[in-house]
Amino acid sequence: MGRRKSGRDISGVIVLDKPLELTSNAALQKVRRFFNARKGGHTGALDPLATGVLPLCFGEATKLSHFALEADKTYVVTAQLGVRTTTSDAEGEIVEQRDVALERTAIEAAVKHFTGPQAQSPSMFSALKHEGRPLYYYARQGIEVPRKSRTIHIHHIALLAFHGDQLTLEVTCSKGTYIRTLIDDMGQFLGCGAHVTALRRTWIEGVNDDMVTLEELAERAAQCDPEQGDYAALDALLLPCDAVVQQIPEVLIAAADGPRFSAGNPAQPVSGEVQPETTILRVKTDSDGELLGLGYWRDNKIVPKRVLGIAKN
Repeated sequence: MGRRKSGRDISGVIVLDKPLELTSNAALQKVRRFFNARKGGHTGALDPLATGVLPLCFGEATKLSHFALEADKTYVVTAQLGVRTTTSDAEGEIVEQRDVALERTAIEAAVKHFTGPQAQSPSMFSALKHEGRPLYYYARQGIEVPRKSRTIHIHHIALLAFHGDQLTLEVTCSKGTYIRTLIDDMGQFLGCGAHVTALRRTWIEGVNDDMVTLEELAERAAQCDPEQGDYAALDALLLPCDAVVQQIPEVLIAAADGPRFSAGNPAQPVSGEVQPETTILRVKTDSDGELLGLGYWRDNKIVPKRVLGIAKN
């Protein structure tokens, strides 16, 4: 039996504004240490060169992280035209350089071309795994491995700025979209090559937008007294567990039926429109709105799908 991790049993969400040059896991561990949290995870990694929305789930909130991974996302990306790199971003080695002589109409044509459903092959420098290891593990050793194309959907691309060889876009896309690959593909379409120089995630569907920075968390941590078990200043920043799945419809059941639902049994709803069985619902009590978990309609009752056992902070 493995040794039990030390730390506090807390449950909730921190929406971190991830800083530059920090991996998502390193950011998670920093925040986890602030809270002295026993269990934590992030939903959707950001590259070290990317900044912005990084939801961190603690305790029972980790049970909902899978549903946040399915969400659409928005990024603001700046691209350098005329230069293609091995990693499709500024960290890679330059493999091709071309002159840039593009009119705005050419950029607009590229934006139109790459909007909508399409097949995308992930970059060799992505975190997608092959035989248990991320692709970038093989790429750093110069090993090429087979990659399957996946169908993605670019819902919208807004042209924010275009000056000479600098291009800034706002991209709203489905899960599984690699923005670096999108920019590399657009560069090839334009005939000049391109790579990402700056990337910021600004929105995730269903995620609360109350972001905090590591600096703000450090200030709150300085107000705590871990030796006395006082984490009140930090815990005040914790968002509810469903702060990462606000897009999921809500249904209420009677507080008296809460224990029944939490034990894995169907419960009678007191509010909420009947949905298809394939629709996931956030299940809360009608008295205090406590989140009990996720469920779905069946035979006019709410059947548990994912039950939470909220630890009291």
